[in-house]
Amino acid sequence: MCTYYLDKSCHLWDKKNVDRKNINRGFKRLRVWQDSVSLYIMACKIFAAFPFELKKVAGNCIDAAHSISRNISEGYCRRTLKEYLNYLNIALGSCGEFHSCYDSFRQAGQITQEEYEQIDKLHYKVENGLLKLMESLQKKQKLGDWKDTFESK
Repeated sequence: MCTYYLDKSCHLWDKKNVDRKNINRGFKRLRVWQDSVSLYIMACKIFAAFPFELKKVAGNCIDAAHSISRNISEGYCRRTLKEYLNYLNIALGSCGEFHSCYDSFRQAGQITQEEYEQIDKLHYKVENGLLKLMESLQKKQKLGDWKDTFESK
């Protein structure tokens, strides 16, 4: 079975012939991005079960978790190191927002201690991964060891 898509000129192309090695998708290799997607999935599973009257706060919490991976990827796809670091800072802010959400849910008895520990363990890994990535990029920035280009090596 062939799967087709339309290009900008409305020509049909066979997906088997499409090379998906775009340099802008390199963020998918980052462990911190992969872990942040896992954190979002975990948040969806736990908070989707909230009762109707708490759906808004649960949705906000899920969005905060999702914002982490979205900002990592958006920053990665920017042209400059300064922009990349800015988006990583935003992702770190979303990490803080998400932590505040699930911690308050635990204190209010809206999630179990087991659910809290499960989320917190992965959140801690994501948060530290972000900090290490930022530190590494800041070191490259300081040393001038970064090229704002899309040239492949």
